[in-house]
Amino acid sequence: QVQLAESGGGLVQPGGSLRLSCTASGSIFSIDTMGWYRQAPGKERELVARAPSLGTITYSDSVKGRFTISRDNDKNTVLLQMNSLKPEDTAVYYCNARMQRSAWHKYEHFWGQGTQVTVSS
Repeated sequence: QVQLAESGGGLVQPGGSLRLSCTASGSIFSIDTMGWYRQAPGKERELVARAPSLGTITYSDSVKGRFTISRDNDKNTVLLQMNSLKPEDTAVYYCNARMQRSAWHKYEHFWGQGTQVTVSS
């Protein structure tokens, strides 16, 4: 079984910072892309940032220059450093990873349970 465990959400004032962490565990053969999505109340889930094992990191336009995604491949971990937070960043943030459970499995997308980020004064 594969799990994604997220941590680091919370309440922060506008202009503040938070760091989200997500670690993949379980039966993992290979990890391709790891990333973060978010869903605000009444809105669809949207991409925040994703980091492939090879290739270019992608950020949504709304977070470019404020958020930084990074990976620690030895620990199967992806981090999201969020700076200069705005009230419109308030959402549930979900970790996503495209992983292969074994050499005989196809790559699949796995999701974390979500962590709440609230930006408010």
